[in-house]
Amino acid sequence: MTIHDYDQMIELWSSIDGLALSEADSRQNIEMYLNRNSRLSYVYEAEGDIVGTILSGHDGRRGYIYHVAVKQEFRKQGIAQRLVDLSMGRLKEEGIDKCHIFVLDDNEAGQQFWSRTGWDKRSGFSVYSKDGAAPQSLEGPER
Repeated sequence: MTIHDYDQMIELWSSIDGLALSEADSRQNIEMYLNRNSRLSYVYEAEGDIVGTILSGHDGRRGYIYHVAVKQEFRKQGIAQRLVDLSMGRLKEEGIDKCHIFVLDDNEAGQQFWSRTGWDKRSGFSVYSKDGAAPQSLEGPER
């Protein structure tokens, strides 16, 4: 996956029920993400068109997968699983043994896919998010 794939990727992502997009998915932000996490994200093409994607990266400790998407007419062909396997293999090569994916509660197809393919649904914690407010100044010495 490269930033040159962006227009087709965003078109695909926008067409997928249960896949939420935000400012984090702007061309600039995706380009930064791909540069920071090179060789971990993939597209799947059919006749020159992108029909599947996986956006993957890590923080040095845990892997994260975003935007696994396959066009409706190409589903049930193992494309998503191949994309996941590629990304997971690359994460393992980089020393990452555990990976997470965030799936919206109302994304039934996503819930079914991840459960069916051996991923464990976690419980016992909540995810909190905050949009980019400017950092507060720190009192005392910085470390």
